[in-house]
Amino acid sequence: MSIGELQRAWAAYGHDLLLHDPGGRGECLVRRGELVAPAAALDLVLERYRRWVDDVRHDDESLLARVRLRGPERDRCVELAREAGVSANHVYFGSPVMYGTPVMFGTGADPQDAPPVPEPPRQQWDPPVVVGVLDTGCDPHPWFRDRSWFEAVPEVLDADGDSGQDRQAGHGTFVSGVVLQHAPGAVIRTQRALSSLGFTDDYTVVAGLRALRRAATARGERIDVLVLTAGCYTTDDECPPLLREELAAWPDVVVVAAAGNHGSARPFWPAALPGVVAVAATGEDGSAAKFSNTGPWVDAAAPGVGVTSSYVRLEPGGGRSFGYARWSGTSFAAPRVAAAAASARGEGRSPDEARDLVRRHYPFEG
Repeated sequence: MSIGELQRAWAAYGHDLLLHDPGGRGECLVRRGELVAPAAALDLVLERYRRWVDDVRHDDESLLARVRLRGPERDRCVELAREAGVSANHVYFGSPVMYGTPVMFGTGADPQDAPPVPEPPRQQWDPPVVVGVLDTGCDPHPWFRDRSWFEAVPEVLDADGDSGQDRQAGHGTFVSGVVLQHAPGAVIRTQRALSSLGFTDDYTVVAGLRALRRAATARGERIDVLVLTAGCYTTDDECPPLLREELAAWPDVVVVAAAGNHGSARPFWPAALPGVVAVAATGEDGSAAKFSNTGPWVDAAAPGVGVTSSYVRLEPGGGRSFGYARWSGTSFAAPRVAAAAASARGEGRSPDEARDLVRRHYPFEG
């Protein structure tokens, strides 16, 4: 599915998205007519563009503002953002959205039922190692619900109200299950930032990261590893400024991000940031999966085809059932590498040592 096709699919649910530079080198998707600014820069943006501003929304906790334009300037949001030194509101793709390949493992329509897999051991590492997961949430699956650290962040399974499970609903529960299988003593903290329809944006990602940090501070915890499974392209192939600045505030955290599933070497953000461990997916033969992004900015590669993990399914009448599914994508390679980083941190290794270890253990062969 091309970016343009995704734009049209999401428009059917009322999301007004702009395809910038269609088919060109700078092709990317943004929220039409939106600029995102740190609170400190808002006055300068308003001073410059006040005559075109339709609405301003503040997030006082995250110190972010979303400026909505009106009229024909809405289609010039990328250029206006650049002129003002702020950011257009880039759209991030949930990594299971694969261009030219099935979305899900198997038929492509839905995650397939998978044979039950053993519950990860109930370990408790001392000192604790905390893994932050920015995704669609994490349901009270039996693997999680009785663990002392677990706090449910329920999945939205049918955001579009069509009485069917959304394309990426259950994704966060699945990703958290991959972490737990390979790092059973880790504490997992989930922040919902990815839509069950398969996308998010700059504003939501940065606000989610800041919320995750605030929650950790309130608990007296330290986040050791962070997993990000969605990413974006930009018109200039540079990381969105707000995202780059936010991740710079996580210097002692091993940040692991999915490289994306578009079969491209184009930089995919935040995975392509130098301080982030970008993870490609490998198939059964150990080589890079055809759908996986690759390139000199990719740091590691891990199994990402036919991965089995915990899953939540929408039942007729709105109920939920818990089980297992198989799914493919760099989204499911990244948490495996994150789990290895968590294990390294649990052994007393520094963040830099943990990054080096996972790159060696899960080498990307290009």
